[in-house]
Amino acid sequence: MDVHLYIQNGQMVYEPVALDSVTWETKRKGEAGKCSFTLLPDSRLKIEEGNAIRVDVGSQPVFFGFIFERSWNGNGQVKVTAYDQLRYLKNKDSYNYEAKTATEVIRMIAGDFLLNVGELEDTGYVIESRNMKDKTLFDIILDALDLTMIYTGNMFVFYDDVGKLALKNITNMKLGITVNDQTAQDYDFKISIDQNTYNQIKLYQDNEQTKKRDVFMTKHTENINKWGILQFNESVDKGVSGQEVAERYLAMYNQPTRSLSVKNAFGDIRVRAGCLLPVFLDVREMQLQNYLLIEAVTHKIDQGIHTMDLTLKGAGINA
Repeated sequence: MDVHLYIQNGQMVYEPVALDSVTWETKRKGEAGKCSFTLLPDSRLKIEEGNAIRVDVGSQPVFFGFIFERSWNGNGQVKVTAYDQLRYLKNKDSYNYEAKTATEVIRMIAGDFLLNVGELEDTGYVIESRNMKDKTLFDIILDALDLTMIYTGNMFVFYDDVGKLALKNITNMKLGITVNDQTAQDYDFKISIDQNTYNQIKLYQDNEQTKKRDVFMTKHTENINKWGILQFNESVDKGVSGQEVAERYLAMYNQPTRSLSVKNAFGDIRVRAGCLLPVFLDVREMQLQNYLLIEAVTHKIDQGIHTMDLTLKGAGINA
C-alpha cells in the first residue's frame, strides 16, 4: 500500500519520499493524532515548523496536521513529527459556562481558538454549570464528555478527522475488522490493582444552606480485606445525588484492571482510537469473543507493508 506525503511551505507543495516507515498514532482521550517519518537529505526541500502536512494511504487522506518538530542525525537525515489540530487543545484557559452540552462546549472552544469543525453529534446532556480555571482545553472538553457519560451512560469519541474536529457516539464507530490469532502476531496481557482500582469511594458536596460539606461514602469490605483501602475522593456538582454517583463509581472501579495490547496486527487504515473491533483471542484467564474499544493505535507502513499495534479495552479489559 503506497503512502504519499504532502508538505506545504508558503506557495510550495513538496511530495518527499520517506526513508523507511511512516507511523500514524491516535489515542482515545487527551492526545493529538501524531504522524512521524524520516526524510533523506535534500537541498531542494525547504520545510519548517508550522508547515501543513497531509498523508494519503493509497488514494485516501488519513492525516492532516502541522510540523511541530524536526531532528537530524549525523547522516543529515531529518525526522519529522507532526500533530493534528488537537495539539492546540494543550493551550490553557479558564471557562465559566452554564447550561451547555459537551457538543456546545467543543463548538465554543473551537470558535475561540480558530479550529476547524466537522461533524459533531449532539451529546444531549445539558451541564448545569462549570467553572474551569487554568485548565487545558483538552481537560475542559474531556470533563464535559466525562460528565455526559456519568449521568447518561453514553460515551462519545472526540477526534480530528483529517483536519476537522469530529465527535461521535461510540455505538456509531463499530468496524467489521476481526482481530484473532491469524491477524495478530502477538499480544501483552496484564492484571493489576496499582492504577484505577478503588474499593472505597468518598465524594463530597458543598451545602450552601448548612455551610458545611456533605460526604457520601461507600465501600467493599471484602476487597478492602484483600487489597487494603484504595480510596477514590472527588467533589460532585450541586443538585446531583452524591450517594448514587458513589455507588456507580464503586461498581465501576472495584475490580482489578486488565490491559491487553495486540502487536503487529494486519493493518487497516480505517482503524483509529475510539473504534470498536470484534476480538476473538484466548488470553491467559480469559477467552475473548467480544467487541473491544481501541484506546490507542499505531499504524506503521514500511515499504508497502502495513501493520498496527492496538491497545484494547472492554469485556473485562478495563485499563
